[in-house]
Amino acid sequence: MSRAGDARPAHGATDARGVQLELPRPPQRIVSLVPSSTETLFALGLGERVVGRTRYCVHPAPEVQALPEVGGTKALAWERLAALQPDLIVANAEENKPEMWPRLEAIAPLWVAFPREVSDALHDLRDMARVCHVPAAGEALAVRIEEARSAARAASAGRSFRYAYLIWHAPWMAVNHDTFIARMLAEVGGVNVFAAHDERYPSVTLDELVAADPERVLLSSEPFDFTETHRAELGPLAERARFVDGELCSWHGARMEAAFAYLAALG
Repeated sequence: MSRAGDARPAHGATDARGVQLELPRPPQRIVSLVPSSTETLFALGLGERVVGRTRYCVHPAPEVQALPEVGGTKALAWERLAALQPDLIVANAEENKPEMWPRLEAIAPLWVAFPREVSDALHDLRDMARVCHVPAAGEALAVRIEEARSAARAASAGRSFRYAYLIWHAPWMAVNHDTFIARMLAEVGGVNVFAAHDERYPSVTLDELVAADPERVLLSSEPFDFTETHRAELGPLAERARFVDGELCSWHGARMEAAFAYLAALG
């Protein structure tokens, strides 16, 4: 389904690299190197066409468990991947390494996403669906996500909370404003105390955390799975710490439909 004024081919789109991709036929053998995209492909009704995944692609379970693994997101088993004879590879400029692109393109057409804004994620969802020849399914899912977004904004209207979102321990690592996590939390009134940091994922000391004085310290379940022991290490901030589902905070695509209500409850 083309949007008003959209003159692009029905099954063509431009990815995060600025590369135009248009497949003449619907892809039948898709390898996904991105956990959130793997889940989204299934949500678009393409699960039977997904023939490979990374070890970190765990949703939807148990469907993905039967799929061959092609290594990790940043360390691929290249021979295994090529042996699957994909006709589309789905990647991400942050999850995967850009130096992989030429080698991946030598195997199959490549779609690369890199959403930083919520609107970017919705645009990518629609475009990936177009490339896969299921634009109507992409539009339907995007509309449901937009409805969930509107509901979360309404539920959070007039509220705000200052937070530090931690993704790693030893050293503590947070996020700045230029991350999908921060943009999702901003939708429900989240104000990032490290928003202005130059690094997207800055290392911070406990003294810096205390000085930033967040109302909440959000301890993500991924990529580092925080425990009560780590919460205790926050000292004077331990009582402000809360464990959060990293997938719902950071995954773009299909998981956003459930994410907005979850994030609104954080406020």
